[in-house]
Amino acid sequence: TALDRAHLERMTFGDQPLAREVLELFLGQAQTLMAGLDRAPPAAVAAAAHRLKGSARGIGAWGVAAAAEAVEQAASTRPEALAAALAALGRAVEDAKAAIAALLQGA
Repeated sequence: TALDRAHLERMTFGDQPLAREVLELFLGQAQTLMAGLDRAPPAAVAAAAHRLKGSARGIGAWGVAAAAEAVEQAASTRPEALAAALAALGRAVEDAKAAIAALLQGA
């Protein structure tokens, strides 16, 4: 699954309004950080991916965290792999957004 709900519950101490707020913050940050990454210089891509990785880990979006780490590595050391890593990150973010939307609609 794109979102580890048990991890999210632990991180928000079972507080549903807090979980909603954290998820909404993640969605906004993911949108902001993903915008223009395909045109940004490698150092900016690595920095954005690093921030997104930390945020994803905080909510239990492990797929996003792993994909962001791959982008961070590619931007720093393997530029030939960057486009594919960015595409994978985009897919992971979309999966997480769908899982978050389903969770927020059900809450």
